[in-house]
Amino acid sequence: MLCLCLYVPLPNAAQTEFEYFESEGLPSELKSFFTRLSVFAPSDELTAYRIWRRKILKAGDKDLDGQLDFDEFVHYLRDHEKKLRLVFKSLDKKNDGHIDSQEIMQSLRDLGVNISEQQAEKILKSMDKNGTMTIDWNEWRDYHLLHPADNIPEIILYWKHSTIFDVGESLTVPDEFTAEEKQTGMWWRHLVAGGGAGAVSRTCTAPLDRLKVLMQVHGSRSSNMCIVGGFTQMIHEGGVRSLWRGNGINVVKIAPETAIKFMAYEQIKRLIGTDQETLGILERFVAGSLAGAIAQSSIYPMEVLKTRLALRKTGQYSGIADCAKRIFQKEGFRAFYKGYVPNILGIIPYAGIDLAVYETLKNSWLQNYATDSVNPGMFVLLACGTASSTCGQLASYPLALVRTRMQAQATLEGAPQMSMSGLFRQIVRTEGVAGLYRGLAPNFMKVIPSVSISYVVYENLKMTLGVQSR
Repeated sequence: MLCLCLYVPLPNAAQTEFEYFESEGLPSELKSFFTRLSVFAPSDELTAYRIWRRKILKAGDKDLDGQLDFDEFVHYLRDHEKKLRLVFKSLDKKNDGHIDSQEIMQSLRDLGVNISEQQAEKILKSMDKNGTMTIDWNEWRDYHLLHPADNIPEIILYWKHSTIFDVGESLTVPDEFTAEEKQTGMWWRHLVAGGGAGAVSRTCTAPLDRLKVLMQVHGSRSSNMCIVGGFTQMIHEGGVRSLWRGNGINVVKIAPETAIKFMAYEQIKRLIGTDQETLGILERFVAGSLAGAIAQSSIYPMEVLKTRLALRKTGQYSGIADCAKRIFQKEGFRAFYKGYVPNILGIIPYAGIDLAVYETLKNSWLQNYATDSVNPGMFVLLACGTASSTCGQLASYPLALVRTRMQAQATLEGAPQMSMSGLFRQIVRTEGVAGLYRGLAPNFMKVIPSVSISYVVYENLKMTLGVQSR
């Protein structure tokens, strides 16, 4: 439940807690404060409390010296209280300064969790001090104040973005799903909606994606393919239908890649051993990068097929199976993993910068503009997602270009089969640093329409699948 998952009870072990706080790095002026709190809960939850306290230290220790001094603690409380107030206002649907059982039920229903009125009243009773069966701001704050703010599900759920913003790349970090979403089956509906949105957006922007591939492979100083010239060349060679070459397998690979990435991400979270339902940004980056690498390793032959089909001449292959058969007969199995190394290396800058920019923009908005609700609205989410994805692509684009050229080497007559480092040196020597960014213009041209289409389709598919939008 929303409120229950925000709280970790305190153990009744006051006689031993003072010594334990000493080992945990708390200053003396805070020890008695925490120790007094520890008398209000049963002693059998000492382990949960210690985990909870370590989160306090991690969240408040700004200078990373392993100690939580008084100034850091005050700063943590002020920051956390602001976020708690935002959540309180989001739950207070009637704007009367109190939360009742109906508002608890409605808020959870908006998150895809249905509970009875008796269950909602049970949640209220745990926080209600005066027996009114409603909770005011003071009761809410006192109950939740000493729990780290990065685990508030309401904030996290509003700011999820990776399944919505599909720009045709395969490097995004998987979504976080709450325990309630997993138990109620809402997680697979989100994934299906995200996959369907990606399929539609990729199909709509496929001509720009194919143009990007052509410019990456055939563009040079001597053959400076432009956007209009590239489209003209494609239509002249194969008609309007040729603009969608390679899109079929680009759509087909969404389902296995998403499924593998999600399953790998969940397993890696367990291996990391985190006790949090949601990960911190560094942990999420590590888990997401590893999950992306596993998913990419599994479906990488489809990436090679997509590039070859996008570059094919009219009549060269009869379909996906024929293309795969000919590559295997002519070049062997290793051909299906050409460009694999730069592709995997590209995950690190893409995922890292995408996450860092998104978190920075999110926190900036929460600090400066979130006054009545944690809900940023559609346009803020779209802007933050587009900006973070664009920055991630800028950082990883040279690796993506080298990957594509390695995948396409066998299709270029007389072209030497070069390694990743050899291709980098050749491109910089013959075309300059700008050569590492060939095809960037059509790639960026597709970002805004792709994000917009993904969002609209995602929201409509969620409604069709019974996932209520907030």
